[in-house]
Amino acid sequence: MKIYTKTGDDGTTGLFAGGRVRKDSFQIRAYGDVDELNSHLGKARSLDTTNIFADVFDKLQRLLFNLGADLATPLLAKNTIPRIIEADAPSLEVLIDKFELELPPLTHFILPGGSELASELHIARTVARRAEREIVSLTQSEDIGNAIEPFINRLSDLLFVMARYANFKLGVAENPWIP
Repeated sequence: MKIYTKTGDDGTTGLFAGGRVRKDSFQIRAYGDVDELNSHLGKARSLDTTNIFADVFDKLQRLLFNLGADLATPLLAKNTIPRIIEADAPSLEVLIDKFELELPPLTHFILPGGSELASELHIARTVARRAEREIVSLTQSEDIGNAIEPFINRLSDLLFVMARYANFKLGVAENPWIP
């Protein structure tokens, strides 16, 4: 199978369930941001040399592939694909709560940074927020169901907590924002 098809040379791309859309459509921008987010998690995973989050990264990257497929496939499509389900957001809450049990209480806003792993997780968090904005824009023209928006919102919360947890486990102090 060739990696290039030349079918996108006109500024359009094919959807999983068929049909073509412009590459700057909300749908493509949304799952493009999800793809970028997944790449940042891959980078963070490579920086996690002490395997603090080994199982978590695997779970999140697989869920993000599901999210990308979900966004690329209309709800009523005949294609059977893995989709984000309503139980996915609460599963992220379980992880947030688990990590927060060990963390000192948050009393100030913190500046993104610290260890290389935490810094990459902060970048991933901001990409998740951008993906969320694109997904919200997409909902103006496309029914994406009820599970995706809570999931992506909770995911950025989890990435923030993971960044804090990475710094905590690696002995790197947080840098509070004091106005």
